Amino acid sequence: MNISSKTPVTLLGLGDMGTALARAWLAAEHPLTVWNRTPEKTGPLRGEGARAAATPAEAVASATGPVVLCLLDDASVGEVLDGTDLNGKDVVNLTTSTPAQARLRARWAEERGARLLDGGIMAVPPMIGRPGTGGYVFYSGDRELFERHRGVLEAPAGAEFVGEDPGHAALHDIALLSAMTGMFAGITHAFALVRPEKDLDRTRFAALLAEWLGAMAGTARQMAAQLVGGDYTEGVTSNLAMMTAANDAFLATAEEQSVDPRLLIPYMELMSRRVAQGHGDEGLAGTVALLGGE
Repeated sequence: MNISSKTPVTLLGLGDMGTALARAWLAAEHPLTVWNRTPEKTGPLRGEGARAAATPAEAVASATGPVVLCLLDDASVGEVLDGTDLNGKDVVNLTTSTPAQARLRARWAEERGARLLDGGIMAVPPMIGRPGTGGYVFYSGDRELFERHRGVLEAPAGAEFVGEDPGHAALHDIALLSAMTGMFAGITHAFALVRPEKDLDRTRFAALLAEWLGAMAGTARQMAAQLVGGDYTEGVTSNLAMMTAANDAFLATAEEQSVDPRLLIPYMELMSRRVAQGHGDEGLAGTVALLGGE
């Protein structure tokens, strides 16, 4: 028998992400026990060396390493583990949740004698188990628990510990995904503007767009420095008054190209409100303060 000396892993949830995690742990030779609400999904993994448990309680009871949760949502965590003895178990919750839900779930686990590490996955399933693709997972909560299982956690993707507050992994996750959503909105609007032009090379335009967005990404660091220092005018080259004045051209171009400007208008209105408050000399950090209720 080929008995692995690596830490065993118990995984509850075999959706696309859960299955990708399972295969990464198997490839790294971690003994793996899996459970899924639909038992048929365990079949292929059993063929690859995993052991399937009939119930969550059975899976958790046999766990000698971390119990990893990759379920639909926070409510599913409570439902799946209802009545399960978690005493003495190390739980790693990779189920998408809000910061508040993660904090409540950490207390919920503690009340049941378990330690919980919350995670936010910054990857899609094809990136899991493939070094160099840029995928990683945020973790927060019990630092000792993170360090204890770091080897297990780093097998599927990079592991980034972001604080002992259990809600910080979810907060980092949602914050970065929110920025991504805004970027997607901008990309969508940009392609909508050029779409009517039949002689415009979309492939070349896409390359220009990607390069431009990459160049502008550094704005995040400048904004962070302004928010930390409290001076929203520091290092500003294009202030809010200047950018707001250009918004009329953006909206006029959208009208000329028969493009709905709804993806831009909310942020434009936020910029205009900040200028109207007398902060036209600031950079974009001032709009953060406005969103936060200043």
